[in-house]
Amino acid sequence: HYVALGDSYSSGLGAGDYLSGSGSCDRSGRAFPEQWAAAHGPRSFVSVACSDATTSSVISGQIPALGPASTLVSITIGGNDAGFSHVMETCVLLPTSSCLHAVVSAESFVATVLPGRLTATLRAIAARAPRAKVVVLGYPELYDLSRSGSCPGLSTRDRTALNQGADALDAALRTAALASGDTFADVRGQFRGHEICDPGSWLYSVDLFAIGSSYHPTAAGQQLGYLPVFSAAA
Repeated sequence: HYVALGDSYSSGLGAGDYLSGSGSCDRSGRAFPEQWAAAHGPRSFVSVACSDATTSSVISGQIPALGPASTLVSITIGGNDAGFSHVMETCVLLPTSSCLHAVVSAESFVATVLPGRLTATLRAIAARAPRAKVVVLGYPELYDLSRSGSCPGLSTRDRTALNQGADALDAALRTAALASGDTFADVRGQFRGHEICDPGSWLYSVDLFAIGSSYHPTAAGQQLGYLPVFSAAA
């Protein structure tokens, strides 16, 4: 009995093939939860992941999908709490000094405020679904810095800061998951060699005409990046 929770990395924003009725949540038939369910045939499956989800909206709007019968839960969460979409837009549209300031501000939030929110979220999941195995998936680093010199767009300094921001978020997620007795699934290794600046990247680079899907996994990123990592953890 599998329930998928979380934000756009779980809903599949950017992967296309959006499901009717998912509205602004942008749930895709190519998202890793749908693909895992199709391959493994769980007794029941529902995804309530939503592209703009925060820890607060997961607790208030998604966790009610869980119950005593739930046995498997996946979640990606934390990026929207930390305002990383704003950080990325700042880095794209404003000078390096503004980008670095935005990343430092987000990292401070991740270090001081986010841990409490993550703990509260995982406790709420455990209270609602005490029998469930909970898999907390992280976020990939965005850029292959070894190719940055020949890759148009942001400066290497900006790209390094954004990768460090992703690392800080993953560290907070790992700590919270382990403290709650849950499983942390790190996708960074799986995405290595398929980041922005790599040929055949599994992540969308910046598109000012589709800013929402920028820095999100492509359909290949869901299938070849997230799905194998979740399958191994589940």
